[in-house]
Amino acid sequence: MPPAAPGPFLRRRRLGTELRRLREQANLTGDQVIDRVGWASASKLSRLENGRSRPDPEDVDALLTLYGADDDLRAELTGITHEAGDMRGWLRNFPVMTQQQRAFAELEAGCAEISEYNPVLVPGLLQTPGYARHRILSAARVAQEAGDPETEDPETQVAARQARQSLVSHLTRYTAVLEETALDRRAGPPEVLHDQLLHLRELGRLPNVELRLLLRDARVGDWYLPPTAFSVYRFADPLDPETLAIETGSTDVMSTAVNTLNRYKVVFEWLRSSALSASDTLSWLTEAAGRPTGTAVESTATYGPATAPTQRRRDSGRLTSER
Repeated sequence: MPPAAPGPFLRRRRLGTELRRLREQANLTGDQVIDRVGWASASKLSRLENGRSRPDPEDVDALLTLYGADDDLRAELTGITHEAGDMRGWLRNFPVMTQQQRAFAELEAGCAEISEYNPVLVPGLLQTPGYARHRILSAARVAQEAGDPETEDPETQVAARQARQSLVSHLTRYTAVLEETALDRRAGPPEVLHDQLLHLRELGRLPNVELRLLLRDARVGDWYLPPTAFSVYRFADPLDPETLAIETGSTDVMSTAVNTLNRYKVVFEWLRSSALSASDTLSWLTEAAGRPTGTAVESTATYGPATAPTQRRRDSGRLTSER
């Protein structure tokens, strides 16, 4: 079972945030720090503070000495430094992991809550092997047609995606808004979709999982149309900033900017409020699994607010910044 502890990516980012805070608290500029510790490159400190490089324990120790960190803080940050650099040890907990899947696994590990939406697909943490395989193979064909063949073996990618899914059991809460179109006849062969429907129904019965289905004709806010898939991660450690992951066709964007996060939280609340309730979603999945694939399922449930719902804000009690 993969660990619930944060991955190296999150540890590097946390370490960088603390080092920047200590530098600013000491009223030192980056150039002053570089000069006093005797580093040759000014970019070295920038990479450390932005979590873009694996930290060297000796470098971190030199900075903590310069900043006058007390023993307790030094011990905490020294431990985080070792976790941030132990990529090989962290990956031993996974049977297989590709570069792209590793990036998401590192975000998901250590999470308390995840909220996800995808406008066309079932989110990766919810996909069956069959559904994932068809998504991966179809994307590989596009790359081949474009003269840019995929470098990762499709079966390895499927296995890596499945390895991430056990992380769901560590979450306090997982919420996903599913588009009806992600489960219709265009998404895959009948047997694949049938298995996916049954899998979603079982996941939706877990106490820490909430699935909500957004029907094709549901109105979101003031006729709002979300342009991309996105996920919001909230971590068990309150000092680790909430993170937004925006998925596009070829690039994933990560952000901890408060204003950006708040906008996507509003959008997610609109989507969630416009979708079927969790219980009606389970009923829809059960009925859909019993019908020919692609057949529309009628629902008498009420959905889709006439006006944009009021955002239910949750103050995390901390500030985050763009990376």
